[in-house]
Amino acid sequence: MLENLPDLSGRSAVISGAGRGLGAALAIRFADMGIRPILCGRGEAALLSVRAAIGERTGLDAPVILLDLSDPASIEQAAGQIESLAIPVDLLVNNGAMWLDASETPASAAQVLATVNAAITGTFLLTDRLLPLLGRSKAPDVVTIGSISGLPNAPLHSAAVPFYAAKRGQTAIAEGLRQRLRGSGIRSMIVHPPYLDDALPTDESWDAAATRTKGERATTRDVVEAVLFAITRPRHISLDIILDADEGGLFG
Repeated sequence: MLENLPDLSGRSAVISGAGRGLGAALAIRFADMGIRPILCGRGEAALLSVRAAIGERTGLDAPVILLDLSDPASIEQAAGQIESLAIPVDLLVNNGAMWLDASETPASAAQVLATVNAAITGTFLLTDRLLPLLGRSKAPDVVTIGSISGLPNAPLHSAAVPFYAAKRGQTAIAEGLRQRLRGSGIRSMIVHPPYLDDALPTDESWDAAATRTKGERATTRDVVEAVLFAITRPRHISLDIILDADEGGLFG
């Protein structure tokens, strides 16, 4: 468990894919720390459920914005809605992506396009569109949630090749942004998780995650804590973090 973190209350964070899994865990944990999450994703019902949980736990109002990262028109509309909130964006977490399983049945063209567009096109367009808002923050960060699939020579595991390739491209976007944004005050960082079990701050699974031992799978809590560690480093430091695990990691 992370201790002695700086006070993050009063900040705001745009989180894509915030309706479930890691995105929901990030949003709830951020709200616990006083960060106002802006919940973006494709499923309105799931986003509203996360918003209700945050409101009940913290009293914070978490705006809900529909966002399909595979659709440029949806990205533009969502960015306009974020702008209309008239608040600085201190943190953008590029968490939204579309998983595609390996299968003996070939993926359809629509599945391939959606997978690649969500991870690569969507990540870039959303980030690029929100850079002016991030520029108004005193401590702006972009954190991309990559994957061990995005690392050179990583095992495929059960991922389809288009997902594997999309995550490699998403990694290149985060790295390219770091170079482009040098001197701007905006940091671009990336966290590469292994295959994960869900753990939510609202469930017993969150506390249980901290007691896991070597040989067990990583959880969404591990990724949330890696993100918090990254954004609370001194401003002259940018991190790329690889989270490995014996099960579901690079070699297991």
